[in-house]
Amino acid sequence: MILARFVQAGHEVIGTRTGGSAANAQLPRQLGLARGSQGRTLLVSHADPFHAPVAPGSFLQMIDVAADAGCDCVGVRLLDGAPTEPPTALMRDVALRKEALARMRDRGVRALDASAARLRPDTRADAFAPMLKVCEELGVQHVACSIDDPDLARSTETLNALCTLARRHDVRVEIEFVPWMAVGSMTDAATMVRAIDAPNLGILVDALHLDRSGGCPEDITELPATWFRLAQICDAPACTDLSKADQIRVATQARCLPGDGELPLAELIRALPQNVPLCLEIPMRELAQRVPALERVTAAVAATRRLLAGSLQ
Repeated sequence: MILARFVQAGHEVIGTRTGGSAANAQLPRQLGLARGSQGRTLLVSHADPFHAPVAPGSFLQMIDVAADAGCDCVGVRLLDGAPTEPPTALMRDVALRKEALARMRDRGVRALDASAARLRPDTRADAFAPMLKVCEELGVQHVACSIDDPDLARSTETLNALCTLARRHDVRVEIEFVPWMAVGSMTDAATMVRAIDAPNLGILVDALHLDRSGGCPEDITELPATWFRLAQICDAPACTDLSKADQIRVATQARCLPGDGELPLAELIRALPQNVPLCLEIPMRELAQRVPALERVTAAVAATRRLLAGSLQ
């Protein structure tokens, strides 16, 4: 099964299935509407770099786009980081969630993951309770969590409490290490996972963040395979500017399709556990302004199919 995901107006659309609408018949055969190379689930994400305000009906439209593109799953943006920031329409509107669940049932798609939980110095874990309740309601299995609190003891305590709370809703917490934040490397993330030792805590590897933090694919093989349940794949130019401003610019606006940059993606694919879903997190601001979402997903999935095939060689 190949899953394709993109983000438009703050929502992520994930997946392909073997069936689909008439629109699905127009997709190129190399999308592989079955199972990816190595039997992997593939998630392709084109992110809106500015997370524009979401119109109330947008998620329903995203469900339809997912189904028409032959998708199995949708991912949802419930918070733009901290729980004190404005919630999305899905967080605010019970009727919209009920309609979304009905639409997903009708169209044969399901929710897989949600973003985002960011831990800052003043963050309380219980402030994420409404988000986690909505995750359970929508059937979400994973929540991405970034950590921007320099006090390791405090952030560890907060993350531990978040994992305890998430476990009540059958949700895993995946640490996404981000180079310009306090937990900025695989080593940082692994330290927290070991310290907390929660059954529902793991690491979300982003190919760009791994590279920019000085890590390499081999770092994954030195850690327990059970820690890795999702990974974000993209390509990027070689790093020529390590400033925070440029790292944020590339991460949010200027990533590349697999094969168009310099990241060691084949090595990363081989290092990841066999069953880890691959999410293509590839915000490309200029392309998104002129190329329709379905065309971007088609190009991204085709590029990733080539990457997966190449990683077997």
